[in-house]
Amino acid sequence: MEKETQIFGIRAVIEAVQAGENIDKVFVQKGLKGELSQELESVLRKQRLNFSYVPIEKLNKLSSKNHQGVVAQIAPITFWDIEELVTKVTESGKTPLFLLLDQLSDVRNFGAIIRTAECTGVDGIIIQKKGGAPVNGDTIKTSAGAVFKMPICKVDHIKDAMFFMQASGIKVIAATEKTEDVLYDVSFKEPCAIIMGSEGKGINPSVLKLVDAKAKLPILGEIESLNVSVACGAFLYEAVRQRR
Repeated sequence: MEKETQIFGIRAVIEAVQAGENIDKVFVQKGLKGELSQELESVLRKQRLNFSYVPIEKLNKLSSKNHQGVVAQIAPITFWDIEELVTKVTESGKTPLFLLLDQLSDVRNFGAIIRTAECTGVDGIIIQKKGGAPVNGDTIKTSAGAVFKMPICKVDHIKDAMFFMQASGIKVIAATEKTEDVLYDVSFKEPCAIIMGSEGKGINPSVLKLVDAKAKLPILGEIESLNVSVACGAFLYEAVRQRR
């Protein structure tokens, strides 16, 4: 994590949140007590910011300063509003292609996906405020700088993004093994958003119930699944192939 993207100390983080600083994630020491720490938690929950409780050893690795049990990470990018982005893309005259990430947690997978998305002409990536990978130094490095070129939106829940996409005439296609439909038999020619799940659990079952279509990759070997960033690349390039 780059030092210039950090804020440390309970009061400093509270003030940064209240000032509207572009905070991506907050790390809070487990068992932290006191009125100020309770105020911090209240502020974080009110703003629906992504935060997690971690051992003090984790905080000491993040910052050698007097962090008082709290380190916040500032996002190096400005996140888009999903309504503004979808409106802009749909009014541009091109066929929209979006990517939804359902609690993808590994920053290197996130960076690799951003890089592939930029190369395949994806119009924007939508992530959830809580539970997903942050945009940090590792994300930037793995994306080869594509994070600065790719519009990224944050929503309270992936379902919110799905409902808005569907209401805007954009089909939501889930990349999942829980279907008999192979990737190559599903149409990506119309406006669509591809949703990828987390590394361990895949797409949340409650989210999967709401999609318009499901597709899987054919697996010919003994290992049952691919790395999520590799699978995402296969889906995106199939969309490119169909649209050529």
